[in-house]
Amino acid sequence: MIRAFIKAADQILDPKVRRIVWIALATAVAVFILLWTLVGSLLINTDFFSIGLLEVAIDWLGGLAVGALTCLLFPSAISVVIGFFLEDIANAVERKHYPDLAPANAISCANTVLTTLRFLAIMLFLNILMLPFLLTGPFFPFVFYSINGYLLGREYFEIVAFRRTGPSEAKALRKKHAFQLFLVGIFVAFMLTVPIVNLLAPIITTGMMVHLFEDFSHRT
Repeated sequence: MIRAFIKAADQILDPKVRRIVWIALATAVAVFILLWTLVGSLLINTDFFSIGLLEVAIDWLGGLAVGALTCLLFPSAISVVIGFFLEDIANAVERKHYPDLAPANAISCANTVLTTLRFLAIMLFLNILMLPFLLTGPFFPFVFYSINGYLLGREYFEIVAFRRTGPSEAKALRKKHAFQLFLVGIFVAFMLTVPIVNLLAPIITTGMMVHLFEDFSHRT
């Protein structure tokens, strides 16, 4: 995992992927601003409580609530958006590190849309279910990183693997290395909650999954 991370992080400096990096950065910033605006607008314009004092308390905590909910939803949103650039990122990684590989299977736009929408629906559903755990204090990070770690590790790996093998083979490979991918997913979820780092996290994650797929595929 560490070796895959180092190779993927080094890819950021590759001139051949500079355009993708800038597009991904701009997209990540736009997604964060959009989420912040939508969540802030929802909290400001919605009366959650009919009791005046409680409503005032929510107003006072509004900034913290907006920040918390934005950070909660950001991993789901940015992962889905970057999914549309995943093919370009994976191709750039393969050209640099695996130049002898045959061209990957083309993934249709329709399949990309369906996959990313399914990913978004699952992540949003589970993250919404996690909201009550915000009240558990120190226990919440364990729930957040565990659930998002599982989903991110699973979905990123399968999307990358589908480029090189069939769905059944990709899922079998993912299940065989489930624990390692779970740990990678937790690390990715952590990166997605760290300011600045989260702007580059989807690119690094895609690169990591390309390296891990090649590693897993060649193990006996």
